[in-house]
Amino acid sequence: MTVLQQGETLDDLQNGLYILQSETGFHFGMDAVLLADYVKIRPAERILDLGCGNGILPLLLTARHADARITGLEIQKESVELARRSIAYNHLEDRISVIEGDIREAVSRFGAASFDVLISNPPYMIASHGKLNPNRQVAMARHEVSCTFGDLAHTAAGLLRDHGRLYLVHRPFRLAEILDTLRSYKLEPKRMRLVHPFIGKEANLVLIEAVHGGNARMTVEPPLVVYEEPGVYTEEVRSIYHA
Repeated sequence: MTVLQQGETLDDLQNGLYILQSETGFHFGMDAVLLADYVKIRPAERILDLGCGNGILPLLLTARHADARITGLEIQKESVELARRSIAYNHLEDRISVIEGDIREAVSRFGAASFDVLISNPPYMIASHGKLNPNRQVAMARHEVSCTFGDLAHTAAGLLRDHGRLYLVHRPFRLAEILDTLRSYKLEPKRMRLVHPFIGKEANLVLIEAVHGGNARMTVEPPLVVYEEPGVYTEEVRSIYHA
């Protein structure tokens, strides 16, 4: 059994699983929960989480999909170790594996066209957007310190089989750049959903599904509204959390 170490928390994911997190490092947020709900997985598909951090997306997805087996790739050694300990705590070693490595070297590591599904919750900010957090783990999760969105798209195009799928969550203020970059690597955006904190407020997240080599046709889905009023989730968000 994994032992909780000083400076860590053991957090209940409310789905029968738990996750270890650093008290001072990066903590997962609602964006990971919404992305896990947005992902569609079929039986026996090969799945890779690009930049898996502390392993939150693989944990959420294995709880939602009984047959899913997921590999996580993460560059930060401390995050890899934390993720592996969470996996062991939940006895999911046969379903989730986490590998330490650089996204930019993933094709040479795993092989071209080796995955059916890629998922990613990448850094939202380019290096020049605001100040970098002094905590390296937090800085790398928020800013494109070690990997740009272009790097991510280039790697995804190399890793995905023909008509394989990439799922990601990002910020709408970069949407034009995101769509243009995806299409430049033949990752055709097929579904998109904007997430709004309240009705009438500007969207602050966007969920995207792109298909490698897909046809040029995208469905813009109805918006997802998070709160009915401050502190009260909408019915849809409550259902996502309890799925």
